[in-house]
This record gives sequence, structure tokens and C-alpha cells, in this order.
Amino acid sequence: HSKMATVPHGFTIDAPRWDQSTFMGRLKHFLNITDPRTVLVPEQELDRAQALVEACRTGLVPPGSSLEQLLYAKKLYDSAFHPDSGEKMNLFGRMSFQVPGGMALTGCMLQFYRTVPAVVFWQWVNQSFNAFVNYTNRNAACPISLKQIGVAYVTATGTALATAVGLNLCTKRAPPLLSRWVPFVAVAAANCVNIPMMRQQEIINGVMVTDQDNNEFGRSRRAAVKGIAQVVFSRIIMAAPGMIILPIIMERLEKYSFMQRIRVLHGPLQVLLSGGFLLFMVPAACALFPQRCSLALADLELELRDSIMTKHGDKVPYVYFNKGL
Repeated sequence: HSKMATVPHGFTIDAPRWDQSTFMGRLKHFLNITDPRTVLVPEQELDRAQALVEACRTGLVPPGSSLEQLLYAKKLYDSAFHPDSGEKMNLFGRMSFQVPGGMALTGCMLQFYRTVPAVVFWQWVNQSFNAFVNYTNRNAACPISLKQIGVAYVTATGTALATAVGLNLCTKRAPPLLSRWVPFVAVAAANCVNIPMMRQQEIINGVMVTDQDNNEFGRSRRAAVKGIAQVVFSRIIMAAPGMIILPIIMERLEKYSFMQRIRVLHGPLQVLLSGGFLLFMVPAACALFPQRCSLALADLELELRDSIMTKHGDKVPYVYFNKGL
């Protein structure tokens, strides 16, 4: 490594490849980093990608590195390492594991919705997976204690179970399609509890807001609430098509006699189909809102707004912050 090549002119490894102010640009970005194939990449290769990205940040890369290699290293790095702390994330908590993990769980929740024990078991497994993903992708600048994680996990699981079991009992006499939609309502209700609870530090202490050039102004609780609300909404949208449309498809299919003969395959079929929905929905839902969330100055807390106005007058119409995923 005595001679290191310099990075191609004008290339910044951390600059987004696609315009992040447009939905299509964000969609391409998330299609890239939620690519489930990156789950299969061996550890050594991830470490090499990390070394390459870090070398690139200092302006040095091994000679003969093509732009493609650098971009692929960045893709692996983004899929496996935490954006704030730079630590390697646990495989099951990565956004790139959302498709394989989510399709197995969605398929099972949609398949085993008839009996209370099955509903309880699959909703519990799903909430455990969710808590793990939310913890892995948390905003590392706002540490959360193990006790708070425990409380968040228990509350979200409780909400999901209460919703699922309660609705299951209510829909006993309803049209069969309604009871197939119960898992979705339970998942949506749990998301509304799980994510705010997991990220309560941000709501209590506020998140750091900056101007366009990342100059810090102070912490805002209102910004935290806006960011978390967007995350909750996109998580619900992520689950919606699979959990709303798939039951309609299965309801139709199960009327055919060939489907009644192959009952064993209904589970695997739902898992595959929900995988098809998630492949597109995970990146699309992540791309709904810009990762760098903005808030109008007028919507900030009074003290913070006044302190910004005193220093900068009306030069700062918007403040910015990272909303998390």
C-alpha cells in the first residue's frame, strides 16, 4: 500500500448519487441500500468495503480502484453500517434484511390468523423483530436505556396483541375477508406505539436542528415529533399493500378446487407474494419523505425560534434534521 491513488476528481463518497429532493431519487437510493442480496455478502467483504469508504473519505484509494468498485463499496457500507456511529449493524436489524425477514413474518401473520394462540404467537414474533429493527436503526445521537427499550417492547407487543385478539373476537361473525385484515390493523396500531416509545428520548429531549450548512441551532421536540410521525406513517404504508391486497388475492384463490387440494402450500405462497410486495414497498416507503427532514421556523418552539431570529433575523426560513428510518 505504499502508493495510494487519489480519489477521482470531484467525487465525494458521501455525496448522494441521486437527487434526494425528489421521490424518484430517494427511491433509487433506497432500492440500492435495501437490496436484500447484500444480506448474503460475507463479513470480510463488508470490512473491506468499510476500509475502502474510510480511505476514500481521507482522499486516498488503492490504485486501480474503479468508480464502480467505490460505488459498490459505498452500497455495502450503507447497507451494513450505522450512519451515525459507523458500527456494523446486526444482520437482522439491517434495512436490507427487511424484505426476507418481513416477508416470512407477513406471510405467517396472514396465513395463521384464525386461532387466538397463532395470532398471539405471530404478532409477538413480529413485534420482537420490529423492536430489533427500530433499535438497530435508532438515532445514535439519542441514547436509549435498556429499561426504556424493555418498556417500549412490552407496550408495543401488548398493543399488537390486544388489537389482534380483540378484533379477531369481533370479526367472528363478520365476512371472512374482514378477519384477514386484522393482522394489518394490529401491525399499524403497534407501529404507532413501538416507534415513538423506542425513540422517546428524541421526543423528551428534542433532536438537534441545523441550517442548510449543518450549523447547529439547538434541540427541538417539535422536530422530533414530526420526524417520528413520518417514520410511523411510512412503516404503515410499507406493510399496507401486502397486508391489504394479499388477503383479497388469497380469498379469491382459495375458492378454486386446486387451491383446496394444495393447502400445505398456502403458507409458502403467501410468504412469496408478500416478498414481492415488500421488495418494492420497503424502498418506496423509506423514500416517501426526505431523510433530511425540514421544519418551518414558524413551527418551532417559541424560545428556539426567538434565539434563531435574534442571531440570524429572517435569513433562516427552515431548519433541518435527520428523521431516522
